[in-house]
Amino acid sequence: MIVYLDNSATTKQYDKVTEDMTRCMKENFGNPSSLHRLGIEAEREVKAVRKAVSNILHAKEEEIYFTSGGTESDNTAIFGAAQAGKRKGKKIITSKIEHPAVLEMCRYLEQKEGFQVVYIDVDKKGKINLEQLEEEIDEQTILITIMHVNNELGTIQPISEVGRMKKESTLFHTDAVQSFGKEKINLDSSSVDLLSISGHKIHGPKGIGALYIKRGIHIPAFFYGGGQERGFRSGTENVPAIVGLGSAAQILFNDFEEKQTHVTQVRKHLLEGIKASISDIQVNSPEDESCSPYILNVSFLGCRAEVLLHSLEQKGIYVSTGSACSSKKKGSHVLKAAGLSDEAMEGAVRFSFSEENTTEEMDYVLIEIKKAVETMRKLRGSIGKKRR
Repeated sequence: MIVYLDNSATTKQYDKVTEDMTRCMKENFGNPSSLHRLGIEAEREVKAVRKAVSNILHAKEEEIYFTSGGTESDNTAIFGAAQAGKRKGKKIITSKIEHPAVLEMCRYLEQKEGFQVVYIDVDKKGKINLEQLEEEIDEQTILITIMHVNNELGTIQPISEVGRMKKESTLFHTDAVQSFGKEKINLDSSSVDLLSISGHKIHGPKGIGALYIKRGIHIPAFFYGGGQERGFRSGTENVPAIVGLGSAAQILFNDFEEKQTHVTQVRKHLLEGIKASISDIQVNSPEDESCSPYILNVSFLGCRAEVLLHSLEQKGIYVSTGSACSSKKKGSHVLKAAGLSDEAMEGAVRFSFSEENTTEEMDYVLIEIKKAVETMRKLRGSIGKKRR
């Protein structure tokens, strides 16, 4: 049996997405900027997806710009907002548990361009400190960038409250890579000015994403050339990938409530099973409605998560120790910011779900993870005795 529980890293592409992309590559291969029929048909495909994504976000079509993915969207939003606002002030506020696509760009602006960046603390479950945030917002603050759902803990940040706190002159960007398609986002009723999404996190293709920019906000272009994307992102549009993004988004939002209920039940089944059958564990994710049902982070004390990961892999179970984008770095900045002990960080495993997972799969995972944890603890115990 293969059980894929690393959906926060990437999701398996829907078959329908592959079919739609293949059809596009075979039939609508024209350049959307060409004036002939094939170009016009390709342009029509791009327009249809722009409309679909804008409808899902309750945004306007002209507020959606296609990018190469979440990292480009985050980089463009933050760098662009900084360049656009630096005459008004040079203060940026973010949190300590953002994705590297946000943190590294903030560090660049801090170290190379003299911006002041404030990194807001989080509590033990990864929720940002709203009081600290409110105290830090001042007339010099030109940008607040706070993610919607944390990619390691699943913590849902109160972005509506953040939006209400910001000043009129401050832009608010949220990285919604882990929440688009999984949490309802209504830009009509929020104060979000910039929002990033990614295709491969929602069963779409890799290499495609989108950035929402509220109408009236001017962000300077990153790319110059033919003037595609209304001059904001030059370069021939990746039409098949855009079609794949639109196809995935529409499938995911069909029966949205039903999919979310199913995933919630699968996650609950695994969590309750771990609590009932394995001792000395620590649940790092929130255990209430402030957590995405798509992510569960648990520490198996006395175990090394990386060894546990490979042990489960041999049984066809795929999990992660945290963000795939940080897997080559030592330790998790998210878990460290949440104040986990060294032992808890060492044994932390992230399970991330999709609608395709089942409770029967979780029964298999529970059997194999219990065996792996017990074996590892016995082994470490015997090594410890020999050393003594």
